[in-house]
Amino acid sequence: MSQRQVLQVFEQYQKARTQFVQMVAELATRPQNIETLQNAGVMSLLRTLLLDVVPTIQQTAALALGRLANYNDDLAEAVVKCDILPQLVYSLAEQNRFYKKAAAFVLRAVGKHSPQLAQAIVDCGALDTLVICLEDFDPGVKEAAAWALRYIARHNAELSQAVVDAGAVPLLVFCIQEPEIALKRIAASALSDIAKHSPELAQTVVDAGAVAYLAQMLLNPDAKLKHQILSALSQVSKHSVDLAEMVVEAEIFPVVLTCLKDKDEYVKKNASTLIREIAKHTPELSQLVVNTGGVAAVIDCIGSCKGNTRLPGIMMLGYVAAHSENLAMAVIISKGVPQLSVCLSEEPEDHIKAAAAWALGQIGRHTPEHARAVAVTNILPVLLSLYMSTESSEDLQVKSKKAIKSILQKCTYLPALEPFLYDAPPNILKHVVGQFSKVLFPWIFRYTSAEGGQLSTTE
Repeated sequence: MSQRQVLQVFEQYQKARTQFVQMVAELATRPQNIETLQNAGVMSLLRTLLLDVVPTIQQTAALALGRLANYNDDLAEAVVKCDILPQLVYSLAEQNRFYKKAAAFVLRAVGKHSPQLAQAIVDCGALDTLVICLEDFDPGVKEAAAWALRYIARHNAELSQAVVDAGAVPLLVFCIQEPEIALKRIAASALSDIAKHSPELAQTVVDAGAVAYLAQMLLNPDAKLKHQILSALSQVSKHSVDLAEMVVEAEIFPVVLTCLKDKDEYVKKNASTLIREIAKHTPELSQLVVNTGGVAAVIDCIGSCKGNTRLPGIMMLGYVAAHSENLAMAVIISKGVPQLSVCLSEEPEDHIKAAAAWALGQIGRHTPEHARAVAVTNILPVLLSLYMSTESSEDLQVKSKKAIKSILQKCTYLPALEPFLYDAPPNILKHVVGQFSKVLFPWIFRYTSAEGGQLSTTE
């Protein structure tokens, strides 16, 4: 047998391996093939091909494994049980950029399913290698590593802390400064998932200088990037007054208000969420939102969208109104009550109705003037019907009842109270009768408050 014939055998073997791994990677893109591939023992075969002498076969084997692991947690667990992770981590540090991207994709696909699988990635020492990949010259490698780190960090505070301890945060901040939009997006998303778990983790993101760079990118035209930036700033702001003030000091106002007019629903929702997370903390922060035109802008945003996109804006109005009489009046002057009434009447989802009911209660509970501003929109009968409806969720019934009581206890506008005399159940009716008594027989209440006495029903 000639030398050429001998080499031809090896060439045919290599060609067969290449064809096999390419076909498996292709088959793994179709859900109907997954179970058959698993039953045929594809995991152990791909594990062997990860060590192949041909780089393209290694890369395609890793790609196929990633697609399989991405499909469900059983297959991701199979990757862990087959001891594939240590092999991937070792190769991640040694191989070329194509293999690095494919290997990081496998880690991302495994880690996304559960905290246990993400912990398995941490336990095999992948974090240090992934962090090194964030410094790679190739933007695609950085992006793949950031994806994997994000899916590990998003599960819980412990895993996020492990990502922080590996030194990922400063490098993710460098990544958001890179020119590639896709890299900016995933870096911002990873920072968001780290910051969301605790004030300490959010402080780590702030200390790395992330907030200033994120705030500067709010004017970027890319909707998906703005969506991630707003999310990251929201996750930082939500934890404490100090963190919210740091975000405000990055001069996000009035720029963030332009995001409320964006065509993208996610950008609108996340902008409303950011303003809500800032306003909820203190009257001073709520006043800042009012002074920059934030309340009026959020009300306009609520009017321009539907469904869950409205929810953070509705809640934001409730938080602002809850702080003080003056802030509640600012919501009224900005025509927030009619818009909340529309949400309460039109939205099909009970959790959105419940938020609107709660917000209306926060506005109307301060003074008779506030209560009248709510009552004149004829929303009290709507609240009553939602409270009494058996189809309403328990949360909606509770919030409707609380809103009715809060408004009734301050309301002296009798035309709005009259319908309750005929339709209200006893536990609501007593508050209505009490308000009629305050208006029609004020001397009784002057007497009782002055003398500290109580009138019986016969007096």
